[in-house]
Amino acid sequence: MLIVDIVTLHPVSIINYLETSIPGRAQEKGLARLRARGLLDWCDGNHHLADGIPYGGGAGMILKPEPFFAAAEELRQPESKVILTDVGGRLLDNDLAKELSLESHLIFLCGHYKAVDERVRSLADFEVSLGDVVLSGGELVALACVDAAVRLLPGVLSDAAAALSDSFEGEGLLDCPWYTRPAEFHGMKVPEVLRSGDHGAVERWRRERALERTRRLRPDLLTDPPPGE
Repeated sequence: MLIVDIVTLHPVSIINYLETSIPGRAQEKGLARLRARGLLDWCDGNHHLADGIPYGGGAGMILKPEPFFAAAEELRQPESKVILTDVGGRLLDNDLAKELSLESHLIFLCGHYKAVDERVRSLADFEVSLGDVVLSGGELVALACVDAAVRLLPGVLSDAAAALSDSFEGEGLLDCPWYTRPAEFHGMKVPEVLRSGDHGAVERWRRERALERTRRLRPDLLTDPPPGE
């Protein structure tokens, strides 16, 4: 079972996502336990302040180190991996999702406001980002990591082969186009080969379209020619 604790200022905002679709299915099957943890629960004092003004001045508020350290101390187990969401972190990709899916306990520390106190970084095994963009908080980063990892857990998807045909799997290409009924919609027809019943021709078409789409949209993924090229 994969256990995930997401430490955030806004736990209510992410609970619904964790309980629906693939993450919810994983929990119903007993394959994952996904929990939103309120950072304010670890704040001292009557006012439960989680932030403060920055030393040296400047705009914005800084999340204090004390609640993060208290949360990590309570939640961390010997097998835990602590992950800080930060724009400078490792980019989430399919390889990272696979690594996360093999862990037994993940603790995400979600930033918010201007920044977290620099000392919080010492808690993290590594940091993760969605790319070169600033978000209001790290909750979306944590949810993206959890969603990508949970769907890779054995038994979560009803059709295990579905994940194997996703983008970045196999040869590392983008996925091919997919169609369903009706055969024609707004003048756009499903390619005839997909209705031919010729499974070999279908597989060849899908690989060709995957290569074409990857060349057009993500040529950086084709640094090495795919087998058969």
